[in-house]
Amino acid sequence: MYDRELLLERLSSVLTALERIPRRFAPVEKPEQFFCDEDGEDRMDSICMTLIAVGEEIKKLDRLTEGKLFQLYPQVAWKGVMGLRDVLAHTYFDVDAEQLFSVCKERIPVLIEQIRKIISDLENLRI
Repeated sequence: MYDRELLLERLSSVLTALERIPRRFAPVEKPEQFFCDEDGEDRMDSICMTLIAVGEEIKKLDRLTEGKLFQLYPQVAWKGVMGLRDVLAHTYFDVDAEQLFSVCKERIPVLIEQIRKIISDLENLRI
């Protein structure tokens, strides 16, 4: 199986990082704002770095659980989370502002909700 305490610790770190994104993204009303000034660029940089770190940790947790943990939570496209990490890490200077905007607005809230659910399920020994 896997070490429940280790999973809880690592998922809690992922959740803490993810919860920063809505706060950083809050002032952004349209994708172009990521490139309109230094504040927008800094905001984009911080969000992208968080997404890279989260994607890397999700990859590690997926390997650690032999792909079994995340398959229990199909509400998230986990391969997409891991793939976004690769896209951002390898094409960083060509970030698609519209795609990043969409991820922040539509997918991050769902991801946060599911990570919270996984943590709760682990704490309550439901998985």
